[in-house]
Amino acid sequence: MLGEIRALPAEVVDLIAAGEVIDSLAAVVRELVENSLDAEANRISVSIVPESWQVRVTDNGKGMSLKDLKACVKPHSTSKIRSREDLWHITSLGFRGEALHSIAQVAQLEICSRSSAADSVGWKASYKQGKLVTEEAVAIAPGTTVTAIDLFEKIPVRRRGLPPFPQQLKTIQKIIYQIALCHPQVTWQIKLQEKLWFSLSPGKNARDILPQILKRIKHDDLHYLKLEIPTPSNESEMREDTETERLGEWLTETNDNSQSPLELIIGLPDRCHRHRADWVKVAVNRRFVRSPELEQTMLNGMAKTLPRDRFPVCLLHLQTCPSQIDWNRHPAKTEIYLHSLTYWQTEVARAIERALKFDSDNLPQVVSDRRIGKILQVAEARGKYHLNNELNPPLIGIKKPKISSLTLKVVAQVNKTYIVAEHATGMWLIEQHIAHERVLYEQLQDDWQLVPIETPLVLNNLIPRQIEQLEKLGMAIEPFGENLWAVRNIPQMLARREDCSDALLELSWGGDLRTAQVATACRSAIRNGTPLTMEEMQNLVNCWQATRNPRTCPHGRPIYLSLEETELSRFFRRHWVIGKSHGI
Repeated sequence: MLGEIRALPAEVVDLIAAGEVIDSLAAVVRELVENSLDAEANRISVSIVPESWQVRVTDNGKGMSLKDLKACVKPHSTSKIRSREDLWHITSLGFRGEALHSIAQVAQLEICSRSSAADSVGWKASYKQGKLVTEEAVAIAPGTTVTAIDLFEKIPVRRRGLPPFPQQLKTIQKIIYQIALCHPQVTWQIKLQEKLWFSLSPGKNARDILPQILKRIKHDDLHYLKLEIPTPSNESEMREDTETERLGEWLTETNDNSQSPLELIIGLPDRCHRHRADWVKVAVNRRFVRSPELEQTMLNGMAKTLPRDRFPVCLLHLQTCPSQIDWNRHPAKTEIYLHSLTYWQTEVARAIERALKFDSDNLPQVVSDRRIGKILQVAEARGKYHLNNELNPPLIGIKKPKISSLTLKVVAQVNKTYIVAEHATGMWLIEQHIAHERVLYEQLQDDWQLVPIETPLVLNNLIPRQIEQLEKLGMAIEPFGENLWAVRNIPQMLARREDCSDALLELSWGGDLRTAQVATACRSAIRNGTPLTMEEMQNLVNCWQATRNPRTCPHGRPIYLSLEETELSRFFRRHWVIGKSHGI
C-alpha cells in the first residue's frame, strides 16, 4: 500500500542524480577527461584498476586554486556557464557542473591540483560521501590529478548490473579514441593495472590519429579536407538580446563572423574500406555525436565507389556557432538537436564530392626531380603523342572534359587493356574498361534518357516481376503474342548496341535506377582487348579525370595503379652512390 508523498532525503537525491550521470567506469573516464580538455591540457594520462574500481586521470592543464578545489564537488558548480542564456551557446565539453559532484557521491574522491607554475605548491583534497575530509599542501607539477576509488561501493546493485570488465574496457577505449580524434593535439597515455595499455601521439588533425587506432590503415590511405562553410542564419533561435551579444563575442573569437569550419577525413575508396559501417562518424564542436541523418548523407556520398557489401571510413567534424546546437537532449551529451540540418546535409554531400575528385591535395606529393623533368621533356619532344583537347572523341559517351590539376599524358596501351599515362612525378596504369565505365555511369546519372525505337524489341518468356521491373525503369512494354512482349523505348546508350535485347533482360532482373545505370554503363563501356588510338586513349583519360569519383568504378574496383618517381627510384636503387654501384 502506498504511503503519503514525502520529499526524499538529500543523500538519496544525490545518489539518484549521480546514477544518471555516472553509470559506469567509462562514464567516470569520459567526464574527467573532458574536464582536462576544458582546462586546456595537451597531455593526459588515464590509469584504470578494475579490481578496485579505481580511475585516475592526470593532466597538465590550468589546474585549480584551493578555493576552487573546495567548491568543485558541490552540486551544479562549474566555471563554464554563468546564466540561463549560456545554455544556448555552450563552447566547453562540460557545462552542467555534475561530474565531480556525482563521482563524489558514488566513490571515494581525491583531487590534487596546482593552478599555475607561479604557485609554489599544489593542494590535495579528499572527499567522502561528497564532503571535504582533508586538505593539505603537496608538491606537484602544474595540472590536476583526480582519483576515484571504490566506485559504486555504496550501490552494489549497480556493480552487478554492469557488463563484465573486458566489455567495460572496450567501451573506455572507444571513448578515448573518439575524444582523441576530436582533439588531435593531445598526447595520451592509458594504463591498465599500472602497466601501459596503449598510447596516442599528437598530430595536426584526425588524419594523423586514425592510423594509430586502425592499424591496417596507413596515413596515405586517408584524405583530409577542411572547408569554411557559411553559417546559416538562425535569428529565430535567438532568445534574448543578451544571447545575441554573447553570440557576437563567440563569432569574434573565431576570427570569422560567418564561417563554420568543416573537417572531413575519408578513406580513399580504392584502398580503404570496411565490412561494417562502424567508422562512419560525426563530431560537432569537438564531441562525437549520433546523427543518423548526417551519417546517411556520408554513406550516400560514398555509394557506388566501394565494392559490394563494403562500407567507407568517413569522419566528419563540424565546428559551428553554438546557437546552431542544442546539447540538452541527452545526459551523456551524445545526442543533439542540430538546427538547419538540411543545409548541413547539403554541405557535407558537396564536401564528400570534392574530396573524391583528383586534385593537388589528395594526390602524391610532387617531388622536385630535375632528372625526371628532363626525361619527360625529351620524351614529349621526340614522341608522337601530344595533349589535344580539341579532338573529337570517337568513343561512346565521351565529351570534351574539364582537365583537372593533374595532367596525364598517354604514352602507350599494354595488352589492349591498360593505358599507360605519365605525369610530372611518375606514371599511372589505367584499366580502360572500368575507366570508361565510370565516365558512362556518371553521364547516365546526370542524363538518364529513354528514346523510342522504330522497330520494337521483342522479348520472350518474361515473368511478371521482370515486366514490372522494366515498367519501373520507365520503359514502354506491352504484350505482343503468346509469351512475347514488345519494348518500344530503351536507354539511349543501349540503342547503339547489337546486344540490346540481352541488356534489357539483364535490367529486368531487379534493382533500382542506380543499379540499372551501373549495368548499362558496364555493358556499354569499351571491352578489354579493344585496340585504341592515342587520341582515343587521351580523351578517355581526360574524361575519366573529370569524373566526380575517379578512384573506383561503380562496382568499387580500383581504376588505376600509381607508380611514383620516388617508388621507382627506390626499386632501381637510384639513391646509391654511382661509385659504389661499380664496386669502386
